[in-house]
Amino acid sequence: MASSQAQPLDLRELKRVCSNCSLKELCVPMGLARAEVERLDKVVEKSKTLHGGDHLFRKGDAMRSIYAVRSGTFKSYAVNREGEEQVIGFHLPGELVGLDAIHPDYHQCSVVALDTASACVLPFQQLSELASNIPGLQRQIMRLLSKEISAMVPLAGDHSAEERMATFLQDLAKRLGERGYSATDIHLAMSRRDIANYLRLATETVSRVLKKFQNKGWIAVDRRHLRILDQQALGELAKDSLSEQD
Repeated sequence: MASSQAQPLDLRELKRVCSNCSLKELCVPMGLARAEVERLDKVVEKSKTLHGGDHLFRKGDAMRSIYAVRSGTFKSYAVNREGEEQVIGFHLPGELVGLDAIHPDYHQCSVVALDTASACVLPFQQLSELASNIPGLQRQIMRLLSKEISAMVPLAGDHSAEERMATFLQDLAKRLGERGYSATDIHLAMSRRDIANYLRLATETVSRVLKKFQNKGWIAVDRRHLRILDQQALGELAKDSLSEQD
């Protein structure tokens, strides 16, 4: 259980290392009195270190907390009736996970670490109770959750493999850049198979498209290390794909 693994997280540490985290709007809020900030600080916890293959939570687990990725990369997935895994998304440092359980009170997917990772934990009941007693905090929470949910729009429609891959790389670069990481020099924590599953492509197709982009001079790939060399070319292809969804 996440709560049994948790330790209090000092607010000063949050300010120092989590300046690009989604939870900074809650953990380092503006306009709250010192006593209110201290009360909020006591709610935020830090999970123990997880290793690749360790689960943060599993499908069917009761809703207890929402999480902000502190380090590493996580994958959310579900298993269909045929027993096949379907990748739902990848979650980078500073991003929230666990929002899927807010309405049904249980998790509708599983979230697993792809590498060494950790996450900050916000016990949802305590957070809700605190929000009801602190004016303005509930509004901050709703705005934060709304922003995260709106960012989880999957690539839909009839798009080519090249369009899907360009959109995936552009989205990954954008999210990393927003969190203070390099938007052009990227370590792919996820496997080619996971990327293919997420994009609803064959693994061989993902490898073929990456090689095609490399031959065009748009990217350079060395195993899981990827450098974006031509943002404009990828951006134009991704833009064409996204414009079809409007």
